[in-house]
Amino acid sequence: MTSARETASGDGDVFAALPEVDERAQSRLRARLADAAAAAGVLDVAYRVIDTPVGPLLLAATTTGLVRVAYGREDHDEVLAGLAQHISPRVLRAPARLDVAARQIEEYFAGRRRLFDLALDFQLARGFRRTVLGLLPDIGYGKTASYAAVATAAGNPKAVRAVGTACATNPLPVVVPCHRVARGDGTIGRYVGGAEAKRILLTLEAAA
Repeated sequence: MTSARETASGDGDVFAALPEVDERAQSRLRARLADAAAAAGVLDVAYRVIDTPVGPLLLAATTTGLVRVAYGREDHDEVLAGLAQHISPRVLRAPARLDVAARQIEEYFAGRRRLFDLALDFQLARGFRRTVLGLLPDIGYGKTASYAAVATAAGNPKAVRAVGTACATNPLPVVVPCHRVARGDGTIGRYVGGAEAKRILLTLEAAA
């Protein structure tokens, strides 16, 4: 006896009889939805995912600026849930808002950019952590600084561990270069994207 599923598809796959998804049509629909949400003032956090030499990076932005860069190992679904909880539940995939950020990050990985020129939203980092993150761009491209040196620059030489925490919880890795902070013995130390990602970034910059 032939089942309803087999009758529908002929090979047991109930979805085989459905029309193929038009990816371009879906993309256009998402763009229209994003534009409509922005026009209605209900798009508080836009996001997209880009492929990079350190794996897929999720980029998210508010109307103020880039608010989050997340590695795949951080679980993008969890990151989006966190953005919905801590910033706004009105989170939508809207790639166009991240075009400039995506282009600059791609230029960085291609070795054509040393400085990022992006509006940043630091609302996910407060207090001493925010102070530390504000100092990191002062570490030159291709250079590193110790946790102790950053603590001293932040005005609290004893806060080495707190500097490590600020780097480990940096909401904007790559763009805000916590990868340039290393241990005093010269080893690279831990990194939100993993040791291999940190090594890739440092090697990229050293080769320039």
